[in-house]
Amino acid sequence: MSVKPLLSVKDLQIAFRTESTTTIAVQDVSFELFPREILGVVGESGSGKSVSSLALMGLLPPKITAIEGSIQFEGEELLTKEATDIRKLRGGKIAMIFQEPMSSLNPSMRCGAQVEEILAQHTTMSAVERRQEVIALFEKVQLPTPELIYRKYPHQISGGQKQRVMIAMAIACKPAVLIADEPTTALDVTVQKEIISLLKTLQAETEMSILFISHDLALVSEIADRILVMYQGNIVEQGTTQHLFHHPQNPYTQALLAARPSTTKRLKRLPTIADHVANKSITAEISQSERAQKHKELYQNPPLLEVVNLEKEYFNRMGWWSKKQGFKAVNDVSFQLYEGETLGLVGESGCGKSTLGNAILQLDKATKGKVFYKGEDITKLSKQQLRNLRKELQLIFQDPFSSLNPRITVGNAILEPMKVHRLHANDQERKEKVVELLQRVGLSETHYDRYPHEFSGGQRQRIGIARTIALRPKIIVCDESVSALDISVQAQVLNLLNELKEDFGFTYIFISHDLAVVKYMSDQLLVMNQGQIVERGEADTIYQQPKQAYTQKLIASIPKGI
Repeated sequence: MSVKPLLSVKDLQIAFRTESTTTIAVQDVSFELFPREILGVVGESGSGKSVSSLALMGLLPPKITAIEGSIQFEGEELLTKEATDIRKLRGGKIAMIFQEPMSSLNPSMRCGAQVEEILAQHTTMSAVERRQEVIALFEKVQLPTPELIYRKYPHQISGGQKQRVMIAMAIACKPAVLIADEPTTALDVTVQKEIISLLKTLQAETEMSILFISHDLALVSEIADRILVMYQGNIVEQGTTQHLFHHPQNPYTQALLAARPSTTKRLKRLPTIADHVANKSITAEISQSERAQKHKELYQNPPLLEVVNLEKEYFNRMGWWSKKQGFKAVNDVSFQLYEGETLGLVGESGCGKSTLGNAILQLDKATKGKVFYKGEDITKLSKQQLRNLRKELQLIFQDPFSSLNPRITVGNAILEPMKVHRLHANDQERKEKVVELLQRVGLSETHYDRYPHEFSGGQRQRIGIARTIALRPKIIVCDESVSALDISVQAQVLNLLNELKEDFGFTYIFISHDLAVVKYMSDQLLVMNQGQIVERGEADTIYQQPKQAYTQKLIASIPKGI
């Protein structure tokens, strides 16, 4: 006897209407989710993954959304149900873990109260029973000190802990279907591995079905039984995880698999979606002898930057009359950076990577230690001297959207630092240079007068890169500059950074929590934990022969697929 699907989607089409246009986001999508199954949905941003999941939950705005087709849950059609009936299902029978826990959790409510709210909505438990159930749920999702976290606000716990609170909230009413929408995006690889393991454990215990949405095919392969691949609103391929991973048929699926930096070989250029669509084969590798020769040339010159015994300590006062308590975010860090080098800095969130980057750039003054740039200690420079130095030491931010002024066109945002540092003769010449930069990072002259919100995440990161290189700096600190991007867009940005380095002779400090990406980009590698450098050396050597248990843990957490 064949097993009936728990959830059945047939010929789903979703369109968004405005006064002047209609945009089709999803077209002719059909799939089934069976009891006790984990189904992976993979694709880039804009492929229709999240829109489809919101349709399943009845969360799309009805005034601007047109939905056609069928969504059946346990044999009942959801698209014709009343809003009150859908609300009873939502959170009870079908639950969802959202992509960004910080914006999904209410900042003004304690974590325990937010989970209790779900139980109050869908159960008849008393207040005492609800509290006990929430603490039991926090234990189930492996939160440390559940009773303490019950009383804490979201901003008082880490990103991984916030995601666990979201999972506790989602499983509170023992749903039959759990939709996990990018639940590990921008989390450390170690925390990501823990969340994947937790979801698999919970699924085995509760026998619920999971719809797991991600842009990372290697990550999905570690949890899913079957996988759907979505592209531009359509399902282009589907099958068992084993078959799809080892025998992908569609060029887009092949591109998604190839775009993640390999941990076994070093390609000169990462394959992108455009390469696969054009049937362009990317196979050229950097040999060990080529790499050794490059390093011999790099390290025969004196260092461009030298960090000596750098410390950054923060103080907080726990009570009005209590003593200040110190916390060393960076503790006795020393290293050298050579001209033309990419120095990788890797570690989990909170290890001090970004604090170190800010201290080097003098954006956050170090408590102790020295930073020598071209032989001069820049920690002793005056404000005016530092201002003049800024054009030589630049930063590419993690989140380009929040680093761009939403009220200034991208052209003016790139032109602004040129004007501040009095580069080029006049604004007309500067504008010509901005257009050149836009074209150099893969955008066009037509983008000059557009605003940040009119661009995708990958395009905004290119704008951030254009603004950074506008001053032709010597050193660029890339602070988690690809961590929130799709795998395919990440490949494009990494290729761009390497091309710009070759063309303009930039020197990079590349900060990330993803060791696979850092290994691909870096000549030398620094592994950071709790404010200290715990391992250093040539990037390939560290990856192949890590000495420290912490480094081994980071490497073991990289999604490698099956």
